[in-house]
Amino acid sequence: MCHWRRVRNTYRLCGHMYDLADEMIQCDDRHCKFSSTHPSTCVPPACTTTCWQYRQFPDQYNPFIDSLCPACTQQGR
Repeated sequence: MCHWRRVRNTYRLCGHMYDLADEMIQCDDRHCKFSSTHPSTCVPPACTTTCWQYRQFPDQYNPFIDSLCPACTQQGR
């Protein structure tokens, strides 16, 4: 199923955290109504019983990066 990916980068040297823009991940499943491969001819009421009507929970990543954040790097810290 289609879902969002959320990423929050944590910079170890300064402790700052930055959220990246959420990214939609397409599943390419023809039975997911949010997928680009979902047929345009699949419409309710049949679609509501044969196809996914909601997105999965978002993938959440929190990488810890061994450097300063971009703002601290720009300020020369």
